Amino acid sequence: MAEATVELSDFNFAGDDRVVPFQVEGLDVRGRAVQLGPLLNAILGRHEYPAPVARLLAEAIVLTALLGTSLKFDGKFTVQTKGDGPVDLLVADFTTPDSLRAYARYDEDALAAAVADGKTSPPELLGAGVLAFTIDHGRGMQPYQGIVPLDGSSLEEIAGVYFRQSEQIPTKVRLGVAELLDRDEAGKPRHNWRAGGLVAQFLPQAPERMRQPDLHGGDGDEREHDHSEDDAWSEARVMVETIDTDELTDPQVPIERLLFRLFHERGVRVYKPQSVLDRCSCSRERLKGILDSFSAEEIEASEQDGEIAVTCEFCSTTYRFSPEEFTAA
Repeated sequence: MAEATVELSDFNFAGDDRVVPFQVEGLDVRGRAVQLGPLLNAILGRHEYPAPVARLLAEAIVLTALLGTSLKFDGKFTVQTKGDGPVDLLVADFTTPDSLRAYARYDEDALAAAVADGKTSPPELLGAGVLAFTIDHGRGMQPYQGIVPLDGSSLEEIAGVYFRQSEQIPTKVRLGVAELLDRDEAGKPRHNWRAGGLVAQFLPQAPERMRQPDLHGGDGDEREHDHSEDDAWSEARVMVETIDTDELTDPQVPIERLLFRLFHERGVRVYKPQSVLDRCSCSRERLKGILDSFSAEEIEASEQDGEIAVTCEFCSTTYRFSPEEFTAA
């Protein structure tokens, strides 16, 4: 009996807003890849961010989706930048099993000046500062936080440095964002955001194979002092570097097809995808609990037009309370 074959065209692709874990056994590489569509549109659309801000936040959202879905426990993973540039704050967090939210803070005047001067690259918009990765296990446990400087590189480059320095895992990250303009069925202009990303990590059986060349010590000698890069990781890294933004964001190029293009000669295996949803963790009950801790003076200061209104920075939902609900002394 002839052996059955499956064509790539028959493959059940994961589609948008679903993170696809993968493994390339021939290169000792594991990773995750994603394309974001409706989720990204919902998050960016409700705030109507200017395009340069939206692009930056989209990259942070992709990075959060890729890394947050790797949590093996109930908890929260947060990516946050703090800098002195026009976009002084980016925050995106993923709460298990599937909830993702994000927002950006920026100075309108400083952003307008940067755009007028053509200074809209990520380093120019973020400025000097830090990128923090926070893992919160919950249940009263102390959160873990890793911090790397915003050193004039892109978010994907800084993320790679974090894994190299803090986790000692050779890692390559690719992020891409695209703004799509077309027309709907009625012929009206339509605007959509799309983004995609991939993270690949070198995880061989033998720990000593994970060792990398020493980081440049700043003495002008850029030679690798101890050893050269592992051949398998070098091959995988070069392949990931060939990915361009169009491949990460094109709705006609499913992420599994991209993985096949990159690694089919080495044998790439994909696993069950994990959905990510536009879902905020705010609630009226949680905010009331915070307001319950306010003093009478703080409650009075928060009142405006006979009510206390609190708007969530992430989802823009406004919760309204009557001052009489609180009995602070």
